[in-house]
Amino acid sequence: MTLEQLRIFVTVADLLHFTRAAESLRLSQPAVSAAIAALEAEHGLRLFDRIGRRVELTAAGDLLRTEARAILRKVEDAGSMLAELTGLTRGALRLAASQTVGHHWLPPRLARFAAAFPGIRVDLSIGNTQDVADAVRDGRAELGLAEGAVSDPALMTETIPGDRLLLLAGRDHPWATEGAAMRGAASPADLAAARWILREPGSGTRALFERAIRAVGLDPATLTVALTLPDGALIRHALLAGLGVSVLSDLVVDDALRDGRVVALDGLDLPERAFHLLRHRDRHRSAAERAFIRLALEDDGAA
Repeated sequence: MTLEQLRIFVTVADLLHFTRAAESLRLSQPAVSAAIAALEAEHGLRLFDRIGRRVELTAAGDLLRTEARAILRKVEDAGSMLAELTGLTRGALRLAASQTVGHHWLPPRLARFAAAFPGIRVDLSIGNTQDVADAVRDGRAELGLAEGAVSDPALMTETIPGDRLLLLAGRDHPWATEGAAMRGAASPADLAAARWILREPGSGTRALFERAIRAVGLDPATLTVALTLPDGALIRHALLAGLGVSVLSDLVVDDALRDGRVVALDGLDLPERAFHLLRHRDRHRSAAERAFIRLALEDDGAA
């Protein structure tokens, strides 16, 4: 069993697809298949069930994936510590970010980091808050940045300045032209009758929205959710098209607010929210990670 075989195995196990794994690893599919076959032959165990074009992990494969990830994390930690001896001239930093953070808060900070450390490659994955927590806990990311709060005993959490959620309607929506607009606020009756465009369950934005809805005496389950979308930018487009109302970060709609294409109203208690830095409790904190945090937060008064 070699480290290369373990890397190939974990990639196939995560993607459950030999061709996609080969593309991700920049290997030929026969090379990937041969590595898996060699592992199975060496130990006399099937790691995958091949059902037509589908691939599924066997019980043995699932156990090996957990152990293989731990081994690969240790190898990467050792490499990071050696790299620190020569300074931050080369290497990689793996980040996971939730949608609003990844698309709107992070880009200028990534640019600042790249300018300071051009030899450090940043690999970024984007999902919702739960996806970010999973990535850090499982070792697929060294550092996570999320809108939602996370309670996980394996993770350390640090709050940093974030954004503010706003109750929004497009400029042609009735809330922007009559009723709620005249009052400057949406009433509980307005909220109950609205067609909502929302983030998916598991996102920090959705969790805070549902908390605010309960605070005005409404049950989120009784609302009319016209669209559930996985990205704030998609919700912004739906708002501009007049498909409903929503709650979004001010970072997503700042320009549309300035030019009047969307309107913000009162009616829900949506305070400023913190973002969250997530790190694994037992993972070595690399110099690249420390440098990124320092540069990313230097304009926010936090470190």
